[in-house]
Amino acid sequence: MSTPPTPTLLLLNLPPAILCGIDLLTFTTSPTFHGIKSLPPGLHFLFTSPSASLALRDGFWFRIPSSPSPPTPLIYRKWDPARETLVPCPEDEVRAFVAKKGGGWKEVHERHLTPYRQSTGADGESRAEDTWEHLTGHITPELLTRFTRNTEWGMSSASSGLQDRDEIPGLSAREVGDVIGEEQELGMLGVELKRTWREGAVGRKRTEQARDRSWVVGDVVKRYATEGAAGEGTEGDWESVILGQMEVCFLMVFTLANYSCLEEWKRVLAVVLTCERAVWEKPSFFAGFLRLLKRHLERGDDVEGGLFDMSDDGGGFLKELLKRFNRTLEQRRAGEEDVDDDVEEEFQEVAKWVKEQYGWELGDEFARRGMLELEDGEMVEMETGEMAGEDESGEYAPVVVEL
Repeated sequence: MSTPPTPTLLLLNLPPAILCGIDLLTFTTSPTFHGIKSLPPGLHFLFTSPSASLALRDGFWFRIPSSPSPPTPLIYRKWDPARETLVPCPEDEVRAFVAKKGGGWKEVHERHLTPYRQSTGADGESRAEDTWEHLTGHITPELLTRFTRNTEWGMSSASSGLQDRDEIPGLSAREVGDVIGEEQELGMLGVELKRTWREGAVGRKRTEQARDRSWVVGDVVKRYATEGAAGEGTEGDWESVILGQMEVCFLMVFTLANYSCLEEWKRVLAVVLTCERAVWEKPSFFAGFLRLLKRHLERGDDVEGGLFDMSDDGGGFLKELLKRFNRTLEQRRAGEEDVDDDVEEEFQEVAKWVKEQYGWELGDEFARRGMLELEDGEMVEMETGEMAGEDESGEYAPVVVEL
């Protein structure tokens, strides 16, 4: 089959006025729109929805090789009106479409395909492309196959991990799927935040692993590293498994508004930001994690409906996680031990950003004792223990118990 002059995504029978998006670019289709040309190398995600509202969306990942050899990469799909989604189509339908246009691929390429770089100004185009590359740096074909559980790398807004399905008393998550209908199961990491210690751990060891979640992150990495991992894995293993999962989940929230992916993204944050030992053992990973977290937060307002409520009620979980991570760094400094410069720098960038955007103070500098002036002018010394729970001091301090 003949191919177009540049890497191309061809979409047949696509109705006008539906929502379509590729990577971070979203638009409404026109009657003459039949796909996208001049696709840059790397992984891309295309999604569609029958309407621009928060209707069900579905899409698929695809990859353009960095040095494509002839023939030119051509990805093609057709619209299924019954299912209101894109589905694979046979090559003969592509040939018929091109032949019908008379001028062959030259006419299709010039008149019916939109360039990947949209006509929004050169600077805007470059920033959009660079940002997508920065947001997909740890996503690999192997990860997409594991995560989507299919070779087409497709998923929808309704795709879900087992642990995120609605609870029905007396039924397991898998049985719930049988009751409410078939739903694509996503490949989540299986982190259980209520159980982060090694099986069989008791006493001090269990308490330590409940507080410092380094072990459970290492265990997850060991299970999912592509080539297997010795011990708790290298920093490269941690980046490919943890940061890759974090990236793909964020982008599925961004494009598909997928609830289960948001929950997984929050679980990754919760388990990484409560590590202690690993922060010193794998500083490069944690610097990269904090850098990626800041990128996600910066684009949070672009997520339809918001990434999550950043008020004290909605964003409290992230605020507390960042404060706890800050305490981990402070304890290291208090013990006159070095904190990796890159980790320190990246955390300060995150702290600065959340303070400017939300007014969050991540330090524990608050007054516990001071002088209070009464109505009659008398000065009395007062002390408060209200913040003891905040910094886990006093009666809230952790205690190791031997069982």
